[in-house]
Amino acid sequence: MKAGARKFISIAFATLMLGSSLSACSSNGNQTSGNTEPSSSTQNTASESTSKKHRTLTVEVFDRGKPGQPDLNNNYWTKYINDNFGKQYNATVNFVTVPRSQEVEKLNVLMASSDAPDIVFTYDSATVYKYVQQGGLTDLGPVLEQHGSALTDYLGDDILKYGQFNGKQYAIPAKRTFLAGFNTFIRKDWLDKLGLPVPTTAEQFYETMVAFKEKNPGNVSGVIPYAYTLSSTNPGVGNIFEAFKPSNLSEKEFATLQASNLSVPPWNLPGYDKAVQYLNKMYHEGLISPYFATDKDGKQSDADISNGKVGAFHTNWDGPYRTAPGIYTNLKANVPDAELIPIGPWQNDAGKHPKQGYSPNGIYIFVPKFSKNADLAIQYLNWMADPKNTLFLQNGKEGEDYNMVNGVPVQTGTTTSGDKMMTVANNLDYDILSNGIELGDPEKNAAAVSAGYPGFEKEVENALKVSMEDYYAPYYYSMPNEAESKYRTQLTNLSAQLLAKLIVAKPAEFDSLYKSSVQQYMDQGGKALLDEYIKNYDAQNGQ
Repeated sequence: MKAGARKFISIAFATLMLGSSLSACSSNGNQTSGNTEPSSSTQNTASESTSKKHRTLTVEVFDRGKPGQPDLNNNYWTKYINDNFGKQYNATVNFVTVPRSQEVEKLNVLMASSDAPDIVFTYDSATVYKYVQQGGLTDLGPVLEQHGSALTDYLGDDILKYGQFNGKQYAIPAKRTFLAGFNTFIRKDWLDKLGLPVPTTAEQFYETMVAFKEKNPGNVSGVIPYAYTLSSTNPGVGNIFEAFKPSNLSEKEFATLQASNLSVPPWNLPGYDKAVQYLNKMYHEGLISPYFATDKDGKQSDADISNGKVGAFHTNWDGPYRTAPGIYTNLKANVPDAELIPIGPWQNDAGKHPKQGYSPNGIYIFVPKFSKNADLAIQYLNWMADPKNTLFLQNGKEGEDYNMVNGVPVQTGTTTSGDKMMTVANNLDYDILSNGIELGDPEKNAAAVSAGYPGFEKEVENALKVSMEDYYAPYYYSMPNEAESKYRTQLTNLSAQLLAKLIVAKPAEFDSLYKSSVQQYMDQGGKALLDEYIKNYDAQNGQ
């Protein structure tokens, strides 16, 4: 074993027990094509490769433990890959399964023992950065320049930069095709009954909630104007704080005060105190869920919405239309005339309705330093960037697994079981280059994702549009905040406790309690997190 490998192994084993937080968001959707001929952009590279000796490329694949799933290394999709990429490049692609629920722990073990596949991936940038610091990853820049023209064109600099650490391209970020985050939904039938307009400001929203309570347009027992829950994993105030955050924050203020993970509220952000105070006022007037602090998983809130008791709520941009927990379907079954619509009531001082969504990058794909196949790995991703290959991997064969309707692939149902089963929407475990449906056109993508919600297609298209109004991404850092990784769990739990106390606090005591709460947060890790953001921002911007 080489000395460099032994050094990496010893360091990697020391970090095996460090926790990592993952976020995996995917959108529902579909895709197309059965043409298996190599495109002109890959012909030359393929012919060069086939003149060399046969090689084996190993690629990670998530094992999601889905009942009835096929052999993850021998199925319809792996055969397509080997019948096409494999033959073009004189290679065999073998897939190495990693349990989805334990992927970081398993990955650490594989990396430490030099048994990791040639292509591995994770959603956690901090994990990638650890490997970079330990010298465990291949610099893919030169290989990308030589073998990744289609890959580079598909991702572009704005996405590729998320895989750059210390000035080098250590990872290839997947493209997140949908950046939407959250929406506020309201019962339009209640507005219509009361003759009220759709609220567009925080003040109008508050007045609407008062009307919902006093007039109870749904004629229900225990009416809840605004369903709010204090999530145990992402405690916060939803998009409410956008109405109170100054629009003239400097870039540094935006980057350092609001850059933390969603699980850690931006306590020091100007206006955040006013957003919490807004909820405090609503609580004391009986306008929010009385059980908000104990319904940590949101199940009680979902039940109340489904039973027609709730006038408005905040959730994922497509939350009501999802089959699980089936909020809108259940609501329509219980209240046939009910109508939910997404709204933008959190207008800021500039007249905008800003909404933070996801960064344009998805999963991080990288190649261990000990791999002998970095060139073949980039050729594989470059092959995957070909639209016809993306189309097939996400949908199967046209006329058999899907039919093209108005430029959008509509699944026939063949990929839900047996050898063709997709264990995740859009088959993202094999089409690792795209996080979400990819048809090469945003409008077609939107139509395709909405087709994944039968009965709610038009509603979903509208919800996506509303969620992207005045969208902005989190600030891009070329290095992770290590203090955040260290203190995240502690600060998440503390923040939930502090928010619960602040929301029920006596109004006269709110200001002093907020001040002491922020101090407690800073003393228990918040200051270390903020200081590192400032340090990283200054280093990144040459200050």
